[in-house]
Amino acid sequence: MGNCMVRYTIATLLLASLSASTVMAETAPETTMTIYADRPGAIINKNVYGQFSEHLGSGIYGGIYVGENSPIPNTGGFRNDVIAALKELKVPMIRWPGGCFADEYHWRDGIGPKDKRPVRINTNWGGVPENNSFGTHEFFDLVEMIGADAYVNANVGTGSPQEAAQWLEYMTGDQDTTLVKERRANGRDKPWKVSIYAMGNETWGCGGNMRPEYYVDIYNQYVAFIKAQPGAMPELLASGDHDNQTTFTTELMQNVRGRMDAISLHYYTILGPRWENKDTATGFSEAGWINTLANTLRMDDFIKTQDSVMTAFEEKRGRGAMRKKMGLYVDEWGTWYKPAPGSNPGFLVQQNSLRDALVAAANFNIFHKYADRVRMTAIAQTVNVLQAMILTDGPKMILTPTYHAFHMYKPFQDAASLPIDIKTGTYKYDQWSVPQVSASAAKAVDGSIVIGMANLDPHNAATVSALITGAQAAQVKGKVLTAEAMDAHNTFEKPDAIYPIDFNNAKLTGNKLYVTLPAKSVVVLKLQ
Repeated sequence: MGNCMVRYTIATLLLASLSASTVMAETAPETTMTIYADRPGAIINKNVYGQFSEHLGSGIYGGIYVGENSPIPNTGGFRNDVIAALKELKVPMIRWPGGCFADEYHWRDGIGPKDKRPVRINTNWGGVPENNSFGTHEFFDLVEMIGADAYVNANVGTGSPQEAAQWLEYMTGDQDTTLVKERRANGRDKPWKVSIYAMGNETWGCGGNMRPEYYVDIYNQYVAFIKAQPGAMPELLASGDHDNQTTFTTELMQNVRGRMDAISLHYYTILGPRWENKDTATGFSEAGWINTLANTLRMDDFIKTQDSVMTAFEEKRGRGAMRKKMGLYVDEWGTWYKPAPGSNPGFLVQQNSLRDALVAAANFNIFHKYADRVRMTAIAQTVNVLQAMILTDGPKMILTPTYHAFHMYKPFQDAASLPIDIKTGTYKYDQWSVPQVSASAAKAVDGSIVIGMANLDPHNAATVSALITGAQAAQVKGKVLTAEAMDAHNTFEKPDAIYPIDFNNAKLTGNKLYVTLPAKSVVVLKLQ
Protein backbone atom coordinates (compact mmCIF):
# COMPACT_ATOMS: atom_id res chain seq x y z
CA MET A 1 0.00 0.00 0.00
CA GLY A 2 1.43 3.38 -0.99
CA ASN A 3 2.05 6.14 1.58
CA CYS A 4 -0.80 8.30 0.18
CA MET A 5 -3.23 5.41 0.62
CA VAL A 6 -1.98 4.85 4.18
CA ARG A 7 -2.55 8.50 5.07
CA TYR A 8 -6.02 8.39 3.43
CA THR A 9 -6.99 5.32 5.43
CA ILE A 10 -5.79 6.81 8.71
CA ALA A 11 -7.62 10.07 8.03
CA THR A 12 -10.82 8.16 7.24
CA LEU A 13 -10.59 6.28 10.53
CA LEU A 14 -10.00 9.51 12.43
CA LEU A 15 -12.98 11.19 10.80
CA ALA A 16 -15.13 8.22 11.77
CA SER A 17 -13.85 8.61 15.33
CA LEU A 18 -14.79 12.31 15.28
CA SER A 19 -18.31 11.47 14.16
CA ALA A 20 -18.66 8.93 16.96
CA SER A 21 -17.39 11.53 19.43
CA THR A 22 -20.05 13.96 18.20
CA VAL A 23 -22.75 11.47 19.12
CA MET A 24 -21.22 10.94 22.55
CA ALA A 25 -21.12 14.69 23.09
CA GLU A 26 -24.90 15.01 23.05
CA THR A 27 -25.10 13.99 26.70
CA ALA A 28 -21.79 15.52 27.84
CA PRO A 29 -21.85 18.73 29.94
CA GLU A 30 -21.24 21.84 27.86
CA THR A 31 -18.08 23.90 28.15
CA THR A 32 -18.74 27.62 27.85
CA MET A 33 -16.21 30.32 27.01
CA THR A 34 -16.12 34.06 26.53
CA ILE A 35 -13.22 35.32 24.44
CA TYR A 36 -12.63 39.06 24.66
CA ALA A 37 -11.28 39.84 21.21
CA ASP A 38 -11.42 43.59 21.88
CA ARG A 39 -9.13 43.38 24.91
CA PRO A 40 -5.74 42.24 23.60
CA GLY A 41 -3.17 41.69 26.30
CA ALA A 42 0.53 40.92 26.39
CA ILE A 43 2.25 39.58 23.30
CA ILE A 44 2.91 35.84 23.41
CA ASN A 45 6.62 36.00 22.68
CA LYS A 46 7.58 33.58 19.91
CA ASN A 47 10.31 32.26 22.22
CA VAL A 48 7.64 30.62 24.37
CA TYR A 49 7.95 27.91 21.71
CA GLY A 50 11.70 27.50 22.21
CA GLN A 51 13.69 24.27 22.16
CA PHE A 52 16.50 22.77 24.22
CA SER A 53 19.36 20.74 22.73
CA GLU A 54 21.93 19.37 25.13
CA HIS A 55 24.95 17.15 24.64
CA LEU A 56 22.96 14.17 25.86
CA GLY A 57 22.59 10.76 24.24
CA SER A 58 21.82 11.18 20.54
CA GLY A 59 20.17 14.55 21.01
CA ILE A 60 22.88 16.21 18.94
CA TYR A 61 25.20 13.53 17.59
CA GLY A 62 23.13 11.32 15.29
CA GLY A 63 20.00 13.34 15.92
CA ILE A 64 20.90 16.75 14.52
CA TYR A 65 24.54 16.43 13.53
CA VAL A 66 26.08 13.42 11.76
CA GLY A 67 29.24 14.94 10.30
CA GLU A 68 30.05 15.71 6.69
CA ASN A 69 31.25 12.17 5.93
CA SER A 70 28.03 10.49 7.00
CA PRO A 71 26.03 8.50 4.42
CA ILE A 72 22.92 10.15 5.90
CA PRO A 73 22.03 13.09 3.61
CA ASN A 74 23.43 16.20 5.24
CA THR A 75 24.56 19.76 4.68
CA GLY A 76 27.75 20.63 6.48
CA GLY A 77 27.19 17.64 8.77
CA PHE A 78 23.58 18.57 9.65
CA ARG A 79 20.85 16.08 8.79
CA ASN A 80 18.78 17.46 5.92
CA ASP A 81 15.58 15.81 7.16
CA VAL A 82 15.87 17.17 10.70
CA ILE A 83 16.79 20.67 9.53
CA ALA A 84 13.80 20.75 7.19
CA ALA A 85 11.46 19.60 9.97
CA LEU A 86 12.75 22.22 12.40
CA LYS A 87 12.42 24.96 9.79
CA GLU A 88 8.83 23.89 9.15
CA LEU A 89 8.18 24.10 12.89
CA LYS A 90 9.47 27.70 12.93
CA VAL A 91 11.63 27.01 15.96
CA PRO A 92 12.25 30.50 17.36
CA MET A 93 15.08 29.75 19.78
CA ILE A 94 17.42 26.93 20.80
CA ARG A 95 19.11 26.58 24.17
CA TRP A 96 22.63 25.05 24.18
CA PRO A 97 24.96 23.36 25.36
CA GLY A 98 22.97 22.32 28.46
CA GLY A 99 21.66 21.59 31.04
CA CYS A 100 23.93 19.84 33.45
CA PHE A 101 26.43 19.46 30.61
CA ALA A 102 26.88 23.23 30.44
CA ASP A 103 28.54 23.48 33.84
CA GLU A 104 31.32 21.11 32.81
CA TYR A 105 31.65 22.50 29.29
CA HIS A 106 34.62 24.67 28.41
CA TRP A 107 33.94 26.50 25.20
CA ARG A 108 37.52 26.35 23.94
CA ASP A 109 37.16 22.58 23.66
CA GLY A 110 34.67 23.14 20.82
CA ILE A 111 36.50 25.53 18.48
CA GLY A 112 39.25 25.09 15.93
CA PRO A 113 40.02 22.07 13.73
CA LYS A 114 37.83 19.14 14.71
CA ASP A 115 40.70 16.65 14.66
CA LYS A 116 42.51 18.72 17.28
CA ARG A 117 39.59 19.20 19.67
CA PRO A 118 39.99 17.36 22.97
CA VAL A 119 37.90 14.32 23.85
CA ARG A 120 36.24 14.42 27.28
CA ILE A 121 33.94 12.11 29.20
CA ASN A 122 30.33 13.27 29.45
CA THR A 123 30.05 12.54 33.15
CA ASN A 124 26.44 13.68 33.38
CA TRP A 125 24.89 11.65 30.60
CA GLY A 126 25.92 8.07 30.08
CA GLY A 127 29.65 8.38 30.80
CA VAL A 128 30.47 8.33 27.08
CA PRO A 129 33.25 10.17 25.22
CA GLU A 130 32.44 13.67 23.96
CA ASN A 131 34.62 14.56 20.96
CA ASN A 132 33.50 18.19 20.81
CA SER A 133 32.97 18.09 17.05
CA PHE A 134 29.79 20.09 17.67
CA GLY A 135 30.89 23.35 19.26
CA THR A 136 30.25 27.08 19.10
CA HIS A 137 30.55 27.45 15.32
CA GLU A 138 28.39 24.40 14.68
CA PHE A 139 25.70 25.63 17.09
CA PHE A 140 25.44 28.96 15.33
CA ASP A 141 25.39 27.18 11.97
CA LEU A 142 22.37 25.28 13.28
CA VAL A 143 20.39 28.29 14.49
CA GLU A 144 21.14 30.22 11.32
CA MET A 145 20.09 27.28 9.13
CA ILE A 146 16.66 27.08 10.77
CA GLY A 147 16.22 30.83 11.40
CA ALA A 148 16.27 30.64 15.20
CA ASP A 149 17.75 32.81 17.93
CA ALA A 150 20.56 31.61 20.18
CA TYR A 151 20.37 30.96 23.91
CA VAL A 152 23.82 30.09 25.28
CA ASN A 153 24.42 28.69 28.77
CA ALA A 154 27.66 29.79 30.43
CA ASN A 155 29.65 27.47 32.67
CA VAL A 156 29.37 28.64 36.27
CA GLY A 157 29.85 25.26 37.94
CA THR A 158 33.44 24.58 36.82
CA GLY A 159 34.13 27.75 34.85
CA SER A 160 35.12 31.28 35.76
CA PRO A 161 33.92 34.84 35.17
CA GLN A 162 36.85 35.29 32.80
CA GLU A 163 35.85 32.26 30.72
CA ALA A 164 32.24 33.43 30.45
CA ALA A 165 33.27 36.98 29.53
CA GLN A 166 35.73 35.82 26.89
CA TRP A 167 33.22 33.44 25.33
CA LEU A 168 30.79 36.32 24.86
CA GLU A 169 33.53 38.43 23.28
CA TYR A 170 34.46 35.55 20.96
CA MET A 171 30.84 35.22 19.87
CA THR A 172 29.76 38.87 19.61
CA GLY A 173 32.90 40.99 19.29
CA ASP A 174 33.45 43.08 16.14
CA GLN A 175 36.75 44.82 16.89
CA ASP A 176 40.23 43.56 16.12
CA THR A 177 40.88 41.89 19.45
CA THR A 178 42.80 38.66 19.83
CA LEU A 179 39.60 36.70 20.48
CA VAL A 180 37.80 38.17 17.46
CA LYS A 181 40.81 37.44 15.26
CA GLU A 182 40.75 33.87 16.54
CA ARG A 183 37.07 33.53 15.63
CA ARG A 184 37.77 34.87 12.16
CA ALA A 185 40.66 32.46 11.76
CA ASN A 186 38.25 29.67 12.67
CA GLY A 187 35.98 30.65 9.79
CA ARG A 188 33.51 33.23 11.09
CA ASP A 189 34.04 36.85 10.10
CA LYS A 190 30.85 38.56 11.31
CA PRO A 191 29.87 38.44 14.97
CA TRP A 192 26.97 36.25 15.99
CA LYS A 193 23.94 37.45 17.92
CA VAL A 194 23.40 35.90 21.33
CA SER A 195 19.85 36.58 22.46
CA ILE A 196 20.07 35.06 25.94
CA TYR A 197 23.17 34.36 28.01
CA ALA A 198 22.48 32.27 31.11
CA MET A 199 24.73 32.29 34.14
CA GLY A 200 24.77 28.63 35.15
CA ASN A 201 22.09 25.97 35.27
CA GLU A 202 20.29 24.33 38.18
CA THR A 203 22.82 25.78 40.59
CA TRP A 204 20.78 24.19 43.39
CA GLY A 205 21.72 20.77 41.97
CA CYS A 206 24.00 19.56 39.18
CA GLY A 207 25.23 23.12 38.59
CA GLY A 208 27.09 23.25 41.89
CA ASN A 209 24.82 22.31 44.83
CA MET A 210 24.85 25.97 45.86
CA ARG A 211 22.86 27.79 48.49
CA PRO A 212 20.81 30.63 47.00
CA GLU A 213 22.84 33.20 48.93
CA TYR A 214 26.07 31.82 47.51
CA TYR A 215 24.73 31.69 43.95
CA VAL A 216 23.58 35.32 44.11
CA ASP A 217 27.12 36.35 45.04
CA ILE A 218 28.47 34.27 42.15
CA TYR A 219 25.90 35.75 39.78
CA ASN A 220 26.84 39.27 40.82
CA GLN A 221 30.50 38.48 40.23
CA TYR A 222 29.92 36.98 36.78
CA VAL A 223 27.68 39.73 35.41
CA ALA A 224 30.08 42.40 36.61
CA PHE A 225 32.43 41.20 33.86
CA ILE A 226 29.88 40.38 31.14
CA LYS A 227 30.37 43.18 28.64
CA ALA A 228 29.63 43.64 24.95
CA GLN A 229 29.64 46.22 22.21
CA PRO A 230 26.58 48.51 21.98
CA GLY A 231 23.65 46.53 20.64
CA ALA A 232 25.32 43.18 21.23
CA MET A 233 24.51 42.64 24.89
CA PRO A 234 22.21 39.64 25.31
CA GLU A 235 19.55 39.25 27.94
CA LEU A 236 21.16 37.94 31.11
CA LEU A 237 19.39 35.00 32.73
CA ALA A 238 19.85 33.87 36.32
CA SER A 239 19.48 30.26 37.43
CA GLY A 240 16.30 30.06 39.48
CA ASP A 241 14.10 27.53 41.20
CA HIS A 242 12.34 24.30 40.30
CA ASP A 243 8.81 23.06 40.94
CA ASN A 244 7.19 25.01 43.81
CA GLN A 245 10.45 26.30 45.31
CA THR A 246 10.95 30.07 45.63
CA THR A 247 14.17 30.47 47.61
CA PHE A 248 16.38 31.28 44.63
CA THR A 249 13.87 33.68 43.10
CA THR A 250 13.48 35.50 46.41
CA GLU A 251 17.22 35.80 46.96
CA LEU A 252 17.85 36.94 43.38
CA MET A 253 15.11 39.56 43.40
CA GLN A 254 16.36 40.92 46.70
CA ASN A 255 20.13 40.91 46.30
CA VAL A 256 21.20 41.01 42.64
CA ARG A 257 23.18 44.20 42.09
CA GLY A 258 23.91 44.08 38.40
CA ARG A 259 21.85 43.41 35.33
CA MET A 260 19.32 40.58 35.44
CA ASP A 261 16.68 40.33 32.71
CA ALA A 262 15.05 37.06 33.72
CA ILE A 263 15.07 34.15 36.17
CA SER A 264 14.68 30.53 35.13
CA LEU A 265 12.18 27.96 36.38
CA HIS A 266 12.38 24.20 35.75
CA TYR A 267 9.55 21.71 36.05
CA TYR A 268 9.30 18.19 34.66
CA THR A 269 6.05 16.26 34.56
CA ILE A 270 6.41 12.90 36.34
CA LEU A 271 3.99 10.77 38.33
CA GLY A 272 5.47 12.03 41.62
CA PRO A 273 5.73 12.84 44.38
CA ARG A 274 9.15 11.15 44.49
CA TRP A 275 11.53 11.69 41.58
CA GLU A 276 11.72 7.92 41.10
CA ASN A 277 7.99 7.74 40.34
CA LYS A 278 8.01 7.76 36.55
CA ASP A 279 5.55 6.18 34.16
CA THR A 280 6.27 4.25 30.99
CA ALA A 281 6.02 6.31 27.80
CA THR A 282 3.60 3.82 26.20
CA GLY A 283 1.44 1.00 27.46
CA PHE A 284 0.32 3.08 30.44
CA SER A 285 -3.01 2.81 32.24
CA GLU A 286 -5.75 5.41 32.54
CA ALA A 287 -4.29 6.19 35.96
CA GLY A 288 -1.04 7.08 34.20
CA TRP A 289 -2.95 9.23 31.73
CA ILE A 290 -4.77 11.39 34.27
CA ASN A 291 -1.94 11.43 36.83
CA THR A 292 0.42 12.82 34.19
CA LEU A 293 -2.07 15.47 33.07
CA ALA A 294 -2.92 16.45 36.65
CA ASN A 295 0.75 16.89 37.43
CA THR A 296 1.50 18.90 34.30
CA LEU A 297 -1.31 21.33 35.18
CA ARG A 298 0.59 22.17 38.36
CA MET A 299 2.69 24.40 36.10
CA ASP A 300 -0.03 27.05 36.46
CA ASP A 301 0.35 27.25 40.24
CA PHE A 302 4.13 27.22 40.04
CA ILE A 303 4.21 30.14 37.62
CA LYS A 304 1.57 31.98 39.62
CA THR A 305 3.67 31.60 42.79
CA GLN A 306 6.84 32.81 41.07
CA ASP A 307 4.95 35.72 39.53
CA SER A 308 3.61 36.71 42.95
CA VAL A 309 7.09 36.72 44.50
CA MET A 310 8.56 38.73 41.65
CA THR A 311 5.65 41.19 41.57
CA ALA A 312 6.01 41.89 45.30
CA PHE A 313 9.63 42.97 44.83
CA GLU A 314 8.84 44.96 41.69
CA GLU A 315 6.06 46.87 43.41
CA LYS A 316 8.28 47.51 46.40
CA ARG A 317 10.82 49.10 44.06
CA GLY A 318 8.16 51.15 42.30
CA ARG A 319 8.05 49.09 39.12
CA GLY A 320 4.44 49.56 38.16
CA ALA A 321 2.44 48.17 35.31
CA MET A 322 4.00 50.64 32.88
CA ARG A 323 7.41 49.02 33.22
CA LYS A 324 8.42 45.74 31.67
CA LYS A 325 8.32 42.92 34.17
CA MET A 326 11.28 40.74 34.99
CA GLY A 327 11.09 37.64 32.80
CA LEU A 328 10.34 34.18 34.14
CA TYR A 329 11.86 31.74 31.64
CA VAL A 330 10.70 28.13 31.92
CA ASP A 331 13.74 26.84 30.08
CA GLU A 332 13.25 23.18 30.99
CA TRP A 333 9.84 21.52 30.93
CA GLY A 334 8.14 18.43 29.58
CA THR A 335 7.48 14.80 30.43
CA TRP A 336 10.10 12.52 31.94
CA TYR A 337 9.38 8.80 31.77
CA LYS A 338 11.29 5.60 32.36
CA PRO A 339 14.03 5.05 29.74
CA ALA A 340 13.07 3.00 26.72
CA PRO A 341 13.84 -0.70 27.32
CA GLY A 342 17.31 -1.63 26.17
CA SER A 343 18.55 1.96 25.93
CA ASN A 344 21.39 3.55 27.87
CA PRO A 345 19.53 4.96 30.92
CA GLY A 346 21.77 8.02 30.79
CA PHE A 347 20.52 8.87 27.30
CA LEU A 348 16.92 9.58 28.44
CA VAL A 349 15.33 7.92 25.42
CA GLN A 350 11.54 7.72 25.52
CA GLN A 351 8.70 7.27 23.05
CA ASN A 352 6.22 10.11 22.53
CA SER A 353 2.46 9.59 22.44
CA LEU A 354 -0.85 11.42 22.16
CA ARG A 355 -0.64 11.98 25.92
CA ASP A 356 2.50 14.06 25.36
CA ALA A 357 0.72 16.19 22.77
CA LEU A 358 -1.98 17.01 25.32
CA VAL A 359 0.69 17.79 27.91
CA ALA A 360 2.25 20.22 25.44
CA ALA A 361 -1.05 21.91 24.57
CA ALA A 362 -2.06 22.27 28.22
CA ASN A 363 1.28 23.93 28.97
CA PHE A 364 1.00 26.25 25.98
CA ASN A 365 -2.35 27.42 27.30
CA ILE A 366 -0.80 28.09 30.71
CA PHE A 367 2.16 29.99 29.24
CA HIS A 368 -0.22 32.18 27.21
CA LYS A 369 -2.07 33.08 30.41
CA TYR A 370 1.15 34.55 31.84
CA ALA A 371 2.44 36.09 28.60
CA ASP A 372 3.54 39.28 30.35
CA ARG A 373 5.88 37.28 32.61
CA VAL A 374 6.71 34.08 30.70
CA ARG A 375 8.45 35.31 27.56
CA MET A 376 10.58 32.25 26.85
CA THR A 377 10.37 28.52 27.49
CA ALA A 378 12.40 25.58 26.21
CA ILE A 379 10.95 22.09 26.09
CA ALA A 380 13.35 19.25 26.84
CA GLN A 381 14.46 18.27 24.27
CA THR A 382 14.49 18.78 20.51
CA VAL A 383 15.59 15.38 19.16
CA ASN A 384 15.77 11.88 20.68
CA VAL A 385 15.75 13.02 24.32
CA LEU A 386 12.77 13.17 26.72
CA GLN A 387 9.71 14.88 25.17
CA ALA A 388 11.29 15.22 21.75
CA MET A 389 9.92 16.75 18.57
CA ILE A 390 11.78 14.26 16.41
CA LEU A 391 13.09 10.72 16.78
CA THR A 392 15.82 9.28 14.59
CA ASP A 393 17.28 5.83 14.01
CA GLY A 394 20.19 5.89 11.64
CA PRO A 395 18.84 7.32 8.37
CA LYS A 396 15.21 7.10 9.56
CA MET A 397 13.30 10.01 11.08
CA ILE A 398 9.80 10.40 12.51
CA LEU A 399 7.82 13.34 13.83
CA THR A 400 6.21 12.90 17.23
CA PRO A 401 2.74 13.94 18.45
CA THR A 402 4.48 16.70 20.41
CA TYR A 403 5.97 18.01 17.15
CA HIS A 404 2.46 18.13 15.71
CA ALA A 405 1.16 20.02 18.75
CA PHE A 406 3.92 22.62 18.34
CA HIS A 407 3.13 22.86 14.64
CA MET A 408 -0.59 23.39 15.28
CA TYR A 409 0.13 26.17 17.78
CA LYS A 410 2.48 28.11 15.45
CA PRO A 411 -0.07 30.94 14.93
CA PHE A 412 0.33 31.85 18.61
CA GLN A 413 3.92 32.98 18.07
CA ASP A 414 4.05 36.77 18.62
CA ALA A 415 0.24 36.91 18.82
CA ALA A 416 -1.55 39.19 21.30
CA SER A 417 -3.02 37.15 24.13
CA LEU A 418 -6.78 37.49 24.62
CA PRO A 419 -8.58 37.19 27.96
CA ILE A 420 -10.71 34.07 28.12
CA ASP A 421 -13.29 33.00 30.70
CA ILE A 422 -13.97 29.30 30.67
CA LYS A 423 -16.36 27.06 32.56
CA THR A 424 -15.85 23.38 31.92
CA GLY A 425 -16.70 20.05 33.42
CA THR A 426 -14.36 17.75 35.32
CA TYR A 427 -12.76 14.55 34.17
CA LYS A 428 -12.21 12.23 37.12
CA TYR A 429 -10.51 8.88 37.54
CA ASP A 430 -9.55 7.22 40.81
CA GLN A 431 -8.25 9.95 43.16
CA TRP A 432 -7.40 12.43 40.40
CA SER A 433 -9.50 15.06 38.67
CA VAL A 434 -8.70 17.66 36.02
CA PRO A 435 -10.73 20.21 34.05
CA GLN A 436 -12.09 18.55 30.93
CA VAL A 437 -11.05 21.36 28.59
CA SER A 438 -7.92 23.53 28.60
CA ALA A 439 -7.97 26.56 26.31
CA SER A 440 -6.35 29.86 25.32
CA ALA A 441 -6.94 32.47 22.64
CA ALA A 442 -4.97 35.18 20.88
CA LYS A 443 -5.08 37.67 18.04
CA ALA A 444 -2.52 36.44 15.53
CA VAL A 445 -0.09 38.60 13.60
CA ASP A 446 -2.32 38.31 10.51
CA GLY A 447 -5.32 39.65 12.45
CA SER A 448 -7.14 36.35 12.80
CA ILE A 449 -8.31 34.96 16.14
CA VAL A 450 -6.70 31.67 17.11
CA ILE A 451 -8.06 29.36 19.77
CA GLY A 452 -6.15 26.40 21.16
CA MET A 453 -8.03 23.71 23.04
CA ALA A 454 -7.28 20.34 24.58
CA ASN A 455 -9.92 17.85 25.71
CA LEU A 456 -8.19 15.95 28.51
CA ASP A 457 -10.98 13.40 28.87
CA PRO A 458 -9.98 10.17 27.06
CA HIS A 459 -13.57 8.89 26.83
CA ASN A 460 -16.01 11.75 26.29
CA ALA A 461 -16.26 14.46 23.70
CA ALA A 462 -16.69 18.05 24.85
CA THR A 463 -19.28 20.41 23.42
CA VAL A 464 -17.99 23.97 23.52
CA SER A 465 -20.01 27.15 23.16
CA ALA A 466 -17.84 30.26 22.86
CA LEU A 467 -18.97 33.88 22.79
CA ILE A 468 -16.56 36.10 20.82
CA THR A 469 -16.86 39.73 21.94
CA GLY A 470 -15.51 42.71 20.02
CA ALA A 471 -14.90 40.95 16.71
CA GLN A 472 -16.80 39.46 13.80
CA ALA A 473 -15.59 36.36 12.01
CA ALA A 474 -16.94 34.97 8.74
CA GLN A 475 -15.21 31.60 8.66
CA VAL A 476 -13.50 29.11 10.92
CA LYS A 477 -10.85 26.57 9.97
CA GLY A 478 -8.87 24.22 12.14
CA LYS A 479 -6.80 21.11 12.75
CA VAL A 480 -7.32 18.25 15.18
CA LEU A 481 -4.89 15.74 16.62
CA THR A 482 -6.44 12.62 18.14
CA ALA A 483 -6.44 8.83 17.93
CA GLU A 484 -8.21 5.77 19.25
CA ALA A 485 -5.54 4.79 21.78
CA MET A 486 -4.32 6.95 24.66
CA ASP A 487 -0.75 5.94 23.84
CA ALA A 488 -1.01 6.32 20.06
CA HIS A 489 2.44 7.10 18.69
CA ASN A 490 4.51 7.06 15.55
CA THR A 491 7.15 4.44 14.89
CA PHE A 492 9.79 4.01 12.22
CA GLU A 493 7.60 1.27 10.74
CA LYS A 494 4.44 3.42 10.93
CA PRO A 495 5.60 7.05 10.86
CA ASP A 496 2.09 8.42 10.17
CA ALA A 497 0.10 6.53 12.80
CA ILE A 498 -0.92 9.87 14.33
CA TYR A 499 -0.88 13.31 12.73
CA PRO A 500 -3.21 16.33 12.49
CA ILE A 501 -6.11 16.40 10.04
CA ASP A 502 -8.61 19.08 9.05
CA PHE A 503 -11.25 19.75 11.70
CA ASN A 504 -14.82 20.30 10.62
CA ASN A 505 -16.79 20.12 13.88
CA ALA A 506 -16.86 23.89 14.43
CA LYS A 507 -19.38 26.43 13.18
CA LEU A 508 -19.99 30.16 13.56
CA THR A 509 -23.39 31.69 14.19
CA GLY A 510 -23.03 35.43 14.56
CA ASN A 511 -20.58 35.99 17.38
CA LYS A 512 -21.07 32.49 18.79
CA LEU A 513 -18.74 29.58 18.06
CA TYR A 514 -19.91 26.01 18.53
CA VAL A 515 -17.32 23.24 18.69
CA THR A 516 -17.33 19.53 19.43
CA LEU A 517 -13.94 18.41 20.70
CA PRO A 518 -13.28 14.69 20.31
CA ALA A 519 -12.13 12.80 23.37
CA LYS A 520 -8.40 13.07 24.07
CA SER A 521 -7.75 15.66 21.40
CA VAL A 522 -5.87 18.84 20.60
CA VAL A 523 -7.73 21.32 18.39
CA VAL A 524 -6.51 24.69 17.09
CA LEU A 525 -8.99 26.94 15.30
CA LYS A 526 -8.42 30.04 13.20
CA LEU A 527 -11.27 32.55 12.88
CA GLN A 528 -11.20 35.10 10.08
